[in-house]
Amino acid sequence: MRHDLLLGAATAALLLTATAAKAELSDTRPASAAATDPTLLKGVVVTANRSAQAADRVGQSVTVLTAQDIEAAQTVAVADLLVRTPGVSLSRNGGVGASTALRIRGAESDQTVVVIDGVKLNDPSGTGGGFNFGSLLVGDIARIEVLRGAQSTLWGSQAIGGVVHIVTAEPVRPFQSGLDVEVGSRSTSYLRANVGGATERATWRLSASHYQTDGFSTFARGSEDDGYENLGLSGRANIRIADGVSVDLRAVYSDGTVDIDGFPAPTYAFGDTPETSDTMELVTYAGLNFDLLDGRLSNRIAHAYTRTERHNENPDQAVTPVTFDAEGLNNRFEYQGVLAIREGWTATFGAEHEDSEFRSASPSTFTPNPTPATAKVGILGAYAQIQAEVVDGLTLTGGVRRDDHDTFGGKALGQAAAAWSLNGGATVLRASFGQAFKAPSLYQLYSDYGNTALDPEEADGWDLGVEQRLLDGALVLSATYFARETTNQIDYVSCASTVTPMAAPLCFVNGARRFGYYDNTALTEADGVELAAALTLGAFDLQANYTQTQ
Repeated sequence: MRHDLLLGAATAALLLTATAAKAELSDTRPASAAATDPTLLKGVVVTANRSAQAADRVGQSVTVLTAQDIEAAQTVAVADLLVRTPGVSLSRNGGVGASTALRIRGAESDQTVVVIDGVKLNDPSGTGGGFNFGSLLVGDIARIEVLRGAQSTLWGSQAIGGVVHIVTAEPVRPFQSGLDVEVGSRSTSYLRANVGGATERATWRLSASHYQTDGFSTFARGSEDDGYENLGLSGRANIRIADGVSVDLRAVYSDGTVDIDGFPAPTYAFGDTPETSDTMELVTYAGLNFDLLDGRLSNRIAHAYTRTERHNENPDQAVTPVTFDAEGLNNRFEYQGVLAIREGWTATFGAEHEDSEFRSASPSTFTPNPTPATAKVGILGAYAQIQAEVVDGLTLTGGVRRDDHDTFGGKALGQAAAAWSLNGGATVLRASFGQAFKAPSLYQLYSDYGNTALDPEEADGWDLGVEQRLLDGALVLSATYFARETTNQIDYVSCASTVTPMAAPLCFVNGARRFGYYDNTALTEADGVELAAALTLGAFDLQANYTQTQ
């Protein structure tokens, strides 16, 4: 069994269950916690400006899911929760634990930045260096923000489609614990346990989870069940050394194995196989937070480390059972400062350096011991943004970023947004423009399907929206138009068995034909409209949204 990231472990299995029983033993948050805990507040947005801001001051299009929203949804998989929000779609390559790709406003799955508790997640050994939502469950999550549109100014490379920011739960009392047990059909079970506490000097939490299911056959005509098992561990601690000075320590470990269907010998046609895919992921974070200028300047210095190992085996394959083996590593150092210039004016600035490396090999009956593809790269970025309420109710935001990539050199990006709150906040007009830049992934450059002649992807995105509150805020209606242009988008090109070196030279390496390669598409365009409505009547909530994307 290998490990795969995220708090708990597994995917949408319980959506497959016909019956479920649940036992809980936990201390719940007091009602007054909503007044002080930002993870419970829908009117606060953190992701758009990398610091807490009132929602009516944010010009970007954001959906906030609080702990109450997540609990009320009764959804096990984060991906199945996110797909209910405007502009989000997904595809899943099989059942529980299988590869799950999330797309925002029609962008590619590797063009979305995923952040969990301040740690930016991506797998350098993945096809596009993106994040796999396959085994991310909602069990220990207290808040999710979905930020739509090009957001590379603050969030760096990859944020062409948007950002998904996930915040896990924190204790609010000196001691609290919880236990959740769920069981259902197909031998499905999900166990979660946590313990933690909060005092004036320290806040800590430990959690563990185990998920398993027999699943069902991923292959439409198959009879072999494709199950999934995942073990997850996580821990976090915040230690307040002095007034305005604290240390953050966090770690997440996950180990998951999913049954998949592949290409059995000797036919090598897709079918019902006993192949398994193991994923092991480790995420660690250490940060120092300190305030200066009488608390007006908040600073954070941090180091984040992520490691992803993936290993596939098919016992029916001759010579070697291994069909895929890869490892991706990220080392990230960062500084961020947030300065309260004056009332209504805030500056956010920082610098980041990330070193990534990967190793990837695809053994087969014909090539049982291939030489692994390996590479490493570094990128240095710096950013600055100012948010200002220039007149009562009108907030303008502008930012710039500069990235220097070891291979593709420097690139400057810009972003601008406006939010105009009218009628005491009953009406909010929003508009934003953002640029994004994404260098080819190490896999796209140096794997068996790599192309070292690739150009970076670049995108311009903009949107315009309105939000209207009616019935004293009980009814909220919103509409947003969006558009995006991407140049040099990277896509996979298949090589036909009849292709010749003259017709398609990239289909051949050292005279041997390969299955395909990565290449740039000159221009891709996307536009559409997002409509949403939310009605609250006492304890009854009704939400609906519609997105049309071209």
